[in-house]
Amino acid sequence: MPHVITQSCCSDGSCVFACPVNCIHPSPDEPGFATAEMLYIDPVACVDCGACVSACPVGAIAPDTRLTDEQLPFLEINAGFYPEREGKLPPTSKLAPVPDAPVVAARGGGPLRVAIVGSGPAAMYAADELLTQRGVQVNVFEKLPTPYGLARAGVAPDHQATKRVTTLFDTIAARRDFRFYLNVEVGSDLTHDELLEHHHAVLYAVGAPTDKRLDIDGMDLPGTATATEIVAWYNGHPEFADLSVDLSGERVVVVGNGNVALDVARILTTDPDALARTDIADHALEALRASRVREVVIAARRGPAASAFTLPELIGLTARCDVVLDPADHQRVREDLAAATDALTRNKLEILAKLGDATAPITRPRIRLAYQLTPRRVLGPTRVTGIEFEVTGSDQVQQIPAGLVLTSIGYRGMPIRGLPFDETAAVVPNDRGRVTDAGTPVPGSYVAGWIKRGPTGFIGTNKSCAAQTVHTLVDDYNAGLLTDPVHKPSALPRFVRGRRPAVVDEKGWKAIDRAEVARGQGTRPRAKFTSVDEMVRAAAEAPAEPVHRRLLSGLVR
Repeated sequence: MPHVITQSCCSDGSCVFACPVNCIHPSPDEPGFATAEMLYIDPVACVDCGACVSACPVGAIAPDTRLTDEQLPFLEINAGFYPEREGKLPPTSKLAPVPDAPVVAARGGGPLRVAIVGSGPAAMYAADELLTQRGVQVNVFEKLPTPYGLARAGVAPDHQATKRVTTLFDTIAARRDFRFYLNVEVGSDLTHDELLEHHHAVLYAVGAPTDKRLDIDGMDLPGTATATEIVAWYNGHPEFADLSVDLSGERVVVVGNGNVALDVARILTTDPDALARTDIADHALEALRASRVREVVIAARRGPAASAFTLPELIGLTARCDVVLDPADHQRVREDLAAATDALTRNKLEILAKLGDATAPITRPRIRLAYQLTPRRVLGPTRVTGIEFEVTGSDQVQQIPAGLVLTSIGYRGMPIRGLPFDETAAVVPNDRGRVTDAGTPVPGSYVAGWIKRGPTGFIGTNKSCAAQTVHTLVDDYNAGLLTDPVHKPSALPRFVRGRRPAVVDEKGWKAIDRAEVARGQGTRPRAKFTSVDEMVRAAAEAPAEPVHRRLLSGLVR
């Protein structure tokens, strides 16, 4: 009974190191790991020990006898990753080689202190890597009163299994030498140089918070937005809770066909009663209940073989939603399938070939995948009425009526005050995570995650990315290249509270968490607060820590 990795794989590699026979690939030390859409279990080599099940932070692994109908395709997908063996068992080994933890050289003057800016997956994985060592203190700064970044505000509400990774982050945050400073914005409330006065190093894991912009006429009309803004809106992000989302039209067009585009299309066409059992924001659920949207068109510049979405996301989409193609796109799929050589592309095209016909009557909200469409302009005199495309590679023009036009063409990093920035790549220039300015290291400054490498990979990809940065940071510390902090550890809480009296600590975050779960009333995972003021008030309900415990904590630190 081999185990199978399913579509909610986060690719953090924990399962690889837990497997006693090294049957999960690509592993983090293999070239394909960084670009793999998911990991794969070898069904012949698997010994059914279940170690990978316990290691997976998102519950993506199950025995082959317990797969749901939606997950059954992953039996063949996992097996298909491995070559034919002519009946021979593959070679096995002991545990896959686990990368060495960064060894912090003990020295006088107190612990290694690191400030991490941002609290999403890259930040939490970096904290985890640092705290494998004794004599390290980590302080995480986040501008929102709630942590975990896109794991909280970017994962679709109907993907609750993927959100389980926050349980791992809670475990990391509970460690003695970890501290949250939430509702604190670095660059506004505190500066980079001030953080360095309290730490040996500052590690930025701030992601890529804005979208790449589509530069065509009409993108400033009411009725246009980005898919990532919609994601933040339905996930209850405070900065997007008041976003105006008009769902009164019968059609929505999304330009771009990556996983985010599929998420948005799925949410906009899902039965609101099903979403009511998730942690979707109340304001979004109310809008979806009143929605008149009957079709979401996902438009791509290139052909089906170049689809940007991953195979697992496509499988999940077609299992839950009505997905169709125009006859011309069905023909494109057949042509691409005849020419496809790699297994992954063939798998995608085979699923696309089985989709329904867009000429059939619409009986319930559906999704239409459209190809070879290059956007030319958004239509409408005062608000959106549609979008005009050029059929890619031709002089043909096609107009699609729509009441809402969304773009989903990628994320983009933003400059960080006090650090160099590469405007072309939209990342902070770095060498293995060490920030550089014209090739020269910037003392005490590091990056991890999307601001380091660009918006690529999945939640778990940040684990190996963060580990590389932490190794670089520790190497610099051990080599004496990091300046000791000016202030004692006990000075930091007073300093931060002086600058930001409404700072939220780990107890405040737990109070917010408990309150949101209670608001879910047992029928939903949680009902989120969607304003900073609500969150801060909930955090203030946290029980005071006993005096003797505070004193003990101060002595320990």
